[in-house]
Amino acid sequence: MKATMNAIDVIVSDLDASVAFYRLLGLEFQVDERMPEHASCEFPGGLHLMLDTEKSTVTARPGWSRAAGSPPAFFAFEFGSPAEVDAAYAELTGAGHRGSREPWDAYWGMRYATVLDPDGNGIDLYAALPAN
Repeated sequence: MKATMNAIDVIVSDLDASVAFYRLLGLEFQVDERMPEHASCEFPGGLHLMLDTEKSTVTARPGWSRAAGSPPAFFAFEFGSPAEVDAAYAELTGAGHRGSREPWDAYWGMRYATVLDPDGNGIDLYAALPAN
């Protein structure tokens, strides 16, 4: 049997807040009219990023509960330049989202920063540093 992984489902506490957060990163989610606690974003190549509220998750997966501790997931967004990483970090934190790691020049050759989405998932922002 060969399966195709084509969707990532993120459980969110506030669908509107999460859609607004990811919109700042250029993602456009569509809320499902039949399931108003579910939204999805389509990527080229057939990948779907879905957001589902905790309420709808408990309905579909009886016994589910949110884990405590460190961010449950990290998503990485690539930018065209280190300055764009700095600008995105400033825009996201300026909009009230919590920064986890301010922009820095990572030893692996990238400008890197991390902010947290409304549910505490890590959102890495990165761009290649200019070659020396």
